[in-house]
Amino acid sequence: MIARSDVDAAAARVAGHVRRTPLLEVDPAPLAPAARMWLKLELTQHTGSFKPRGAFNHVLAAREAGRLPASGIVAASGGNAGLAFAYAAARAGVPAEVFVPETAPAVKVARLRALGAAVTQVGTRYAQAQEAAAKRAADTGALSCHAYDLPEVCAGQGTLGLEILEQTGGEVDTVLLAVGGGGLMAGVATALEGRARVVGVEPERIPTLERALHAGRPVAVDVSGIAADSLGATRLGDIAFSVASRTGVRPVLVSEEAIVAARRLVWDEYRLVVEHGTATAVAALRTGAYRPAPGERVVVVLCGANTDPSDLV
Repeated sequence: MIARSDVDAAAARVAGHVRRTPLLEVDPAPLAPAARMWLKLELTQHTGSFKPRGAFNHVLAAREAGRLPASGIVAASGGNAGLAFAYAAARAGVPAEVFVPETAPAVKVARLRALGAAVTQVGTRYAQAQEAAAKRAADTGALSCHAYDLPEVCAGQGTLGLEILEQTGGEVDTVLLAVGGGGLMAGVATALEGRARVVGVEPERIPTLERALHAGRPVAVDVSGIAADSLGATRLGDIAFSVASRTGVRPVLVSEEAIVAARRLVWDEYRLVVEHGTATAVAALRTGAYRPAPGERVVVVLCGANTDPSDLV
């Protein structure tokens, strides 16, 4: 479990290490009727996604506590978390080893190597990469860096929620964001608890949040579809489940076709290139899977842009 105090501590710790990303007010009409609507441009964060917030908080907290070994860090990732941990490790002056599925996009693997990380591709799902990474960390004594189910990681992601509150002057009702393992959702929902609601949007083919809330606990789901490279966790994290249950996060599911169309819309309307996982949040508005109430003030998190843009032109 994490609390608002953990997010506040993370904000102080990562200050100067992560970017304060823009909040762009847009005409709601192309997306859905609403009183006001903003896009949180987290795709402009270091390494192209929100992930450095949690990565820096975890790595820097370990260094403060004397738990950051010379052997560095080991992480598993579909791509974005690995990029963030590799970036944070390089800034902390320690090596990084990242395990990714064999299905990880080539653009992400190439960027990992460009950041100096040793990359090992294992299996076809994130869970297989995570299992291999956990064994490697145990064997080497390196700092284990879970992509979404560590308190420091979730609290670090929550700094995005604090920025939204500051940038809107607290005048926000709802934040829509994509959910995979749930680290971003957990952090943002904690930061916004008692101030704004969070809607967690998932592909129909990877319903980790929806299934967990229905079952009363995180459960394994099959992983497939166009957004699997970034939202391909086989189960919701334990921290994310606790926070979602506590704060009343609402799950929403969208189709593959809706995700593709939403990604195209973000390019056509705003000239922003986003991942299919990122477009998942937009799809909830475009399809009416989430319909803002009259007068509702909505922020949509555009959480990542590590993608091949060639199919947008």
